[in-house]
This record gives sequence, structure tokens and C-alpha cells, in this order.
Amino acid sequence: MLNMGSTSQDVSAPEAEGPGPGLAAADRTTRARIRDAALRRFAASGVDATSVRAIAGDAGVSPGSVIHHFGSKDALRVACDEHVAALIREQKRTAMAAGAGLDPLAAFRTYEEGPPLLAYLARTLTDGSPHVAELIDEMVRDAVDYMAQGEASGLLQPSEDPHGRAAVLMLWSLGAVVLHEHAERLLGVDLLGDPAATERYSLPAMEILGRGIFTPEADEQLRERVTEAYHDETGGRS
Repeated sequence: MLNMGSTSQDVSAPEAEGPGPGLAAADRTTRARIRDAALRRFAASGVDATSVRAIAGDAGVSPGSVIHHFGSKDALRVACDEHVAALIREQKRTAMAAGAGLDPLAAFRTYEEGPPLLAYLARTLTDGSPHVAELIDEMVRDAVDYMAQGEASGLLQPSEDPHGRAAVLMLWSLGAVVLHEHAERLLGVDLLGDPAATERYSLPAMEILGRGIFTPEADEQLRERVTEAYHDETGGRS
């Protein structure tokens, strides 16, 4: 679901107001510089530990300018969330549109040129802010859309429950991001680092997603048992 190589410290991508070619152009407005500086700081230290003054210093502006453009540190954090979601959305749509002809290495290189998306997510997903739920909800909605595009391009199989599939895959992916230190301990890969060095994570993940775990016979039997147990428990209510 999430590419495990989007960690470059270059955050020169423009401010996101939605999908489209504008994301690929350079954007060095004051507002964008402040947002990019905040994204780096939040990724490195977390939101709570980052001051407006530190962000302003990195962006080459005054603390007053940060407040002028965003109103508060909390609003700046929301802007960073929206920017990260928009970048992921655009990159995933590009990958899904490629269909079975997708070049994974080219996709990795695209991520390397972007902001530290995964480092930012690893820091902010566990900070207890109500904005985390808003960000995850947005990412799941986006995933439903770009996975439908993947179905149309022949990359993905159709789903009986598109929203459920997108939500489960997003939870798995974000869980791996949060537990990245254990991925390094267990597999020797840095999920927030060089995407070319994540083979020991990426190949097992592709095996699970592409080939599955259960045999077709076991899959059918287990589905029937889960469905029967659910109906017994709920009386058939959805």
C-alpha cells in the first residue's frame, strides 16, 4: 500500500491542493518553505517537541511569518498532513495507471525524490492528535479510488469489499511504518531509508499480496466458516 522508500529529505514539492500536475513543479513560496521546514522538523522530532521558532529558523522567516501564513502550529500540522496525503495520492495514481507494466524501480526513484513521507508518518501517527484519524481516513478514501484505478489497468484483482480491502491494507502498511525499528531488527531493513535496500521486506510482502498464503481450498473453507460464525453471532444483521 505504501512504498517503503519515500524518505528523501528533499521537500521541494509544491503545496498540494489536490491531485494534478502542479505537484511536480517547484514551489518555493514562503508558505511552501514554512510547510517543508515543518515537515522535516516534525519527521525528525515530532510535533510536540518542535517549536514555531525552530520551524521559522529553518525556513528563513520570522515566527510571526509562520503564524501569519498558517495561524497556529496545529494548523501548520494539518497543512503538512494534507500535503503528505496529496503526494501519496498522486504517486499511487501514477503507479496504478501503469498497470502490469509498472516499473517498481522507477516508482522507487520517484519516492526518493520526494519528502520524508514515511518518517513524518512514523512520528505523527502515534502522537494522539485527533488529526491522525482525519489523515488516516483521507488516506483510506484515496486508496479506494486509486485501487479502483489499479483494477481498471489490470494491476489489481477486483474486490468484493473495496473499502474494507483498502482499510486493511492501509492499517497493515501504517503499522509497518510505526514498527519500522522492529523491521530493521527482524529483517535488517530500514523501511524509512533507501528503497533499494528493502528487498527482505518487499519480496515477502509481494509474495503475500500476489500469491496469497492459503491454498484455494483452505481459503474457501475458512471464508465459509468466518461467514457462518458472523451470521450466528449477529443473526444475519449487517
